[in-house]
Amino acid sequence: MTSTAKQIDLVAIEAEPPPSLPNSTYEVIRATAAAHPEAPALSFFARVEDHENAQVWTYAELLAGIHASANLLHELGVGPADVIAFVLPNLPQTHLVIWGAQASGIVFPINPLLEAVAIADLLIAAQAKVLVTLAPGTELWCKLQPVLGDVQSLRQVLLLDPSGAEPDEALAQACTALPGRIGVHGFTAGIRYQPSDRLVSGRQFEPDELSSYFCTGGTTGAPKIAMRRHSNEVANAHAVAQLLGEGMGPGKNIFCGLPLFHVNAVLVTGLLPFSRGAHVILGTPQGYRDSGVVGRFWELVERHRINFFSAVPTLYAALLQQPMAGRDLSSLQYGLCGAAPMPVELMRSFEQRTGLKILEGYGLTEATCVSSCNPPEGERRLGSIGLRLPWQAMKAIILNEAGHYVRDCQVGEVGLLVISGPNVFEGYKVGEHNRGLWVDCGDGRRWLNTGDLGRQDAEGYFYLTGRRKELIIRGGHNIDPASIEGPLHRHPAVQLVAAVGRPDAHAGELPVAYVQLKAGASATEAELLAFAKQEISERAALPKAIRVLPALPLTGVGKIFKPELKQRETEDALRTALQEAGAAAAALVAVNDPQLGIRIELTLADPAGAEIARRVLGRFPFRYELAG
Repeated sequence: MTSTAKQIDLVAIEAEPPPSLPNSTYEVIRATAAAHPEAPALSFFARVEDHENAQVWTYAELLAGIHASANLLHELGVGPADVIAFVLPNLPQTHLVIWGAQASGIVFPINPLLEAVAIADLLIAAQAKVLVTLAPGTELWCKLQPVLGDVQSLRQVLLLDPSGAEPDEALAQACTALPGRIGVHGFTAGIRYQPSDRLVSGRQFEPDELSSYFCTGGTTGAPKIAMRRHSNEVANAHAVAQLLGEGMGPGKNIFCGLPLFHVNAVLVTGLLPFSRGAHVILGTPQGYRDSGVVGRFWELVERHRINFFSAVPTLYAALLQQPMAGRDLSSLQYGLCGAAPMPVELMRSFEQRTGLKILEGYGLTEATCVSSCNPPEGERRLGSIGLRLPWQAMKAIILNEAGHYVRDCQVGEVGLLVISGPNVFEGYKVGEHNRGLWVDCGDGRRWLNTGDLGRQDAEGYFYLTGRRKELIIRGGHNIDPASIEGPLHRHPAVQLVAAVGRPDAHAGELPVAYVQLKAGASATEAELLAFAKQEISERAALPKAIRVLPALPLTGVGKIFKPELKQRETEDALRTALQEAGAAAAALVAVNDPQLGIRIELTLADPAGAEIARRVLGRFPFRYELAG
């Protein structure tokens, strides 16, 4: 099959459930372990300095650990409807918890960087019965212990020491610190005495049973909890595997540096390679947040013959700054990029220097993980989020003012992106969060309202033109503007607040807040920033700047008009970047093009700086026109 034929084949596949898939994620991994028991499944090094002596688990050993973890949870009273939360860094045991919890109940990953109160709120919202986290003596346990008594649903806490040392006195200390209704157990000791050759529960899985809860709509503030089924995760892993083909099979080495509380790490560098017999390499508990991993990444590629990894644009930019001369990078095949637009110049430079094909894609937690991607075979179109995945329908539509379906968009016409298929989730746990979530297009399908605006070209490629949800994406970290606006509204001098993203060549976007003060009130920007630091629990959501205006721009019906503020930040960010590079702008305007999204019109003070300007603007995901 030619590459063009492969590309057309992906577009032509009917958006129907793929045939004869396993009923659960457990059955997926069990089947792989049966086919490749001695193949390496998972490797881990705690420090980048020790990467040459990584610990390795075969598929048989991985499955044995999943059995033991599931059996421990079963012994502690966990059933299919019970929620097992974990607050953990990237560890081999984290994978045992993820898949063991899905084999016994519903797994709920939580970001360990959140503040304690925010974690407790999530545990309460999910009605978590079991929590798995790090043992006493760690910073994480010290943070969590004071708030766990507030979680009335909590019945068991499993404490994990990566070294396997979970002394009785530490467990006794933890038990004393918690209410008597909460049992405390060592994870390593608990699984050591469990059967590892089977599920003691004898559970027979149905594909529509819930497998996981994931936070969505931002990992800050009070995110919504998305409920996903086994069939969603199995179908999405299968579809992405069809896209990547032999790039994700036996003998392939997949690097995981994204956090295992995120869907991309769990599916793209977890269930997907585990479903195909590939080898996953966990690089330190902090992953890409470990400066040593980034600084020695090309050494890791050479030593471990890495074929594939997934990252956000900021990570690709950081890797490009690391020395790679003399390194053998010939094993690299594909890198997946999502979460934020990839600057065209960054993609070109990265591919030229490394030989890696970067596959830009698009996905959301509500559709499991990946919904579209540029094909590894056939044409990859810069600026596009690619072709829809096999067995999933995706289109742009027009809604009326009441939010009801009017018609499908024509080729090239911008509309609301909607998705339908076996990877689309059940809904949010809180019923009121599901308002406006589904669109009736009159064809009997259940269409998910993504909240994103886009268009599709004649060959089936999709392009994002705006984010209707207005999320601020900072280094792949989704920030809900409400998580900034709500706390700032509590300041006694504040009348109105609007948070928008400021373009940034390194982070993609940085949050900036605009404030209008109450009549007669006074507050400086420095005072408001100090207040924000006290009130906003997640560091990533702290505004880079707070700007006080006499009045915020409003629409005709009195709503804050954020596009004007976004345009203002975009123009200022690009002017600043050009000035710092020595190519000052005589005129720069950010135009909201309905077809292309934001487009930059630029006239330079000195035309001799044109080449510098092109390099600067190439670091940002905007089309631009350079006059003269």
